[in-house]
Amino acid sequence: MSDEPRFAPQAWLPVLSGFVWLSAGGDSGWAVFTLCALPGGLQLASGFALLLFPGDRRITHFCVFGAALGVVVLPLVGVWLGPWVGALLLCAALASALSAGAYAIRSEEVMEEVPTARHGVALWAQVAVDEWMLAFIHSTLVVASRDEWKRISTETRAAQEWFRDRGWLDHPLNYHQAPTAPENPGLDSARAGGVTFEHLHFESGYEPHLEEPGRDRWLSHVPNRTAHAWVLRHREPGRPWLVAIHGYQMGHAAVDWLAFPPAWLHRRLGANLLLPILPLHGPRKIGRRSGDGYLRGDVLDTLHAQTQAIWDIRRMLHWIRSQSDSPVGVLGYSLGGYTASLLASVEPELACVIAGIPVSDLIGLIERHGPSLQIRDALTAGLDLDCARNVMGVSSPLVLEPRVALEHRHIFGASADRLVPPAQVRDLWRHWGRPPMEWYPGGHLTFRAHPRVAAMIEQGLQTAGVAR
Repeated sequence: MSDEPRFAPQAWLPVLSGFVWLSAGGDSGWAVFTLCALPGGLQLASGFALLLFPGDRRITHFCVFGAALGVVVLPLVGVWLGPWVGALLLCAALASALSAGAYAIRSEEVMEEVPTARHGVALWAQVAVDEWMLAFIHSTLVVASRDEWKRISTETRAAQEWFRDRGWLDHPLNYHQAPTAPENPGLDSARAGGVTFEHLHFESGYEPHLEEPGRDRWLSHVPNRTAHAWVLRHREPGRPWLVAIHGYQMGHAAVDWLAFPPAWLHRRLGANLLLPILPLHGPRKIGRRSGDGYLRGDVLDTLHAQTQAIWDIRRMLHWIRSQSDSPVGVLGYSLGGYTASLLASVEPELACVIAGIPVSDLIGLIERHGPSLQIRDALTAGLDLDCARNVMGVSSPLVLEPRVALEHRHIFGASADRLVPPAQVRDLWRHWGRPPMEWYPGGHLTFRAHPRVAAMIEQGLQTAGVAR
């Protein structure tokens, strides 16, 4: 925690905004008051919580969520209250969100070898976007029950012993099975987000090792047995390929194209694109949301999801190489950055790897963002976090060694990231031998607003022959 006063000045703006919203709806009937009370109450409660319970990083999530909710309901409220009151409420909500962003970044510790971003409205706004996303994830997260934590704890300890007996804790690369090329892959025409592309799909064929803990449960996820990818190819043969790996809760074509714009990567830089869909995402999902089950704390499910991601992408690489011997590079964001980093440790013939805002310790990420009650239940049930890290180590980019040449490893991170702690990005950079690194002064979700990130990606791809 940074050296902040006991009653931080940033906390008073949400309190004031909450009062303004509640007062505005107080004399306008129950319908308008209800619409004002939802965002106003959240901001007011969050502001007082920041004053009374400083240091709880989840408070700012819901402060921003309340302000964002106010912006959503404002068109309805403004009809009844008039434009001037509507403008006041909008300004109050925006000020509340910015103050929460400022509070969030100032409450973080200074990290060694991570530059400190210069504070200002632009930085606070970017951090506020991260806070909103964290509020959405927390409010919709499907978590394990107390009985499930007992099963997870028992299963994780059994997996650690099972892996140790087979030598995988000492030689984690041996855990990964070598896949063959996909048999009878389907390739259909599709269109989403204004982009016409090809939809590659085939039977994944991935199975955890015989008798491996969690095997039967993982194989019961029927939609996940089919591998999917979005493909954009040039008509001219011999073009290089870029494998672009999406982040958590993505996997829908219209969203994925926003993160990996065809106008930039495909047309201007000239690469063929292949966007693999991570297990449990998009058409492979098993819950209400894309990604449900990937990061809910079930250690073996997370391990199998990550291992299957590598298996499926390596099968897709076989498919790419059956068409040409052009260079293949990999670009991944967030959870996709973890996958790209791991792929660079397993696959020996990649031209380059660019890990953007990458997670590098999935157990650490769950430990940071998991609801406090769930963490307590997990520890009470006997879950050993060191044991969980040992198990996850067989599919960890911080344990395996990269096989891509040092000059073709690239990383970029956000110095004010609220979703992926900058320390995780720094730890991957250290493990990789300090390759080219770009820190941008912003949040996790706003990397595309920073030209230096795009310039770094272009330079890395061009140097490796993956872009013109």
